[in-house]
Amino acid sequence: MTLQTAGIHHVTAFASDPQGIVDFYAGILGLRMVKKTINFDAPEVYHLYFADEAGSPGSIITFFPSPGSRKGRIGGGQVGITSYAVPQGSLGFWENRLASFGVATTKISRFSEQYLQFTDKEGLGLEIVERAEGAKSTWSFGGITPEEAIKGFGGAVLFSTNPAKTIDAVENLLGFKKVGEDGTYARLQSNGEIGNVIDIPLAAVERGSDGAGAVHHIAWRASDFEQHLEWRSAAEAYGYHPTPVIDRQYFNAIYFREAGGILFEIATDPPGFANDEPADSLGEKLMLPEWYEPHRAQIEGNLQPIKVRVVEANQA
Repeated sequence: MTLQTAGIHHVTAFASDPQGIVDFYAGILGLRMVKKTINFDAPEVYHLYFADEAGSPGSIITFFPSPGSRKGRIGGGQVGITSYAVPQGSLGFWENRLASFGVATTKISRFSEQYLQFTDKEGLGLEIVERAEGAKSTWSFGGITPEEAIKGFGGAVLFSTNPAKTIDAVENLLGFKKVGEDGTYARLQSNGEIGNVIDIPLAAVERGSDGAGAVHHIAWRASDFEQHLEWRSAAEAYGYHPTPVIDRQYFNAIYFREAGGILFEIATDPPGFANDEPADSLGEKLMLPEWYEPHRAQIEGNLQPIKVRVVEANQA
């Protein structure tokens, strides 16, 4: 094994309420909306990206919010829980903050770490864990300072219909190192500082279904375009059937479904979100790929207006 991913690049989920997603991830969790664009395959639907200030790989969660969309069911073949890392000593802040917005939380322990678990308004599974690794956030919003702010992903819990196969792919294709089992989960870790810890239940999980509140895919990091092509060849040699390379404007992507049913993407770190707008105004304007620009008026007319705003406690 020569290729090793640094960890998660991004996680993409379905949703039904565009403004609700903005209020939760920017207003409550304090992430920056780094890109407001559209689903390139369905231009009547937003594609919204939330991350750290720069939109760094390992911090990016994205949504396809489609009003009226059916509810999904979290299960096998999906990311079951997306984990966020926060500075040490800040878990109490997050417990209090989420409670102030009426977000119910549960404390659990996994591999001797304490997690604060909750869901967003769509039912997407989330958790927060304290980690020493990873640089502190430079983005402050809604009363969250860098001493408490989300750094990026802590990792994810992958729900698999074939855990042995998924563990094998994460370890032997993606290059994570298996660091332990606790009787319920296997834990694998990459050499990155964020988005680097993957837990997989050892028991198979009944297959889930796509829809609002469920993850569509998880993307892993390729350091550059050259390595990206190597990843495609490696996935093919492993017996998977990756797509051709697709230009997503802010990264190049390939996709394949691993044997436990989870849709994997491998995405390049470059060129990033300042590719088509200034870094200091990311997410403020609806950005369209050039082939959709002639249809901007029609596209904007079909989208619900959204706004990043400070959300008052108990008003989310």
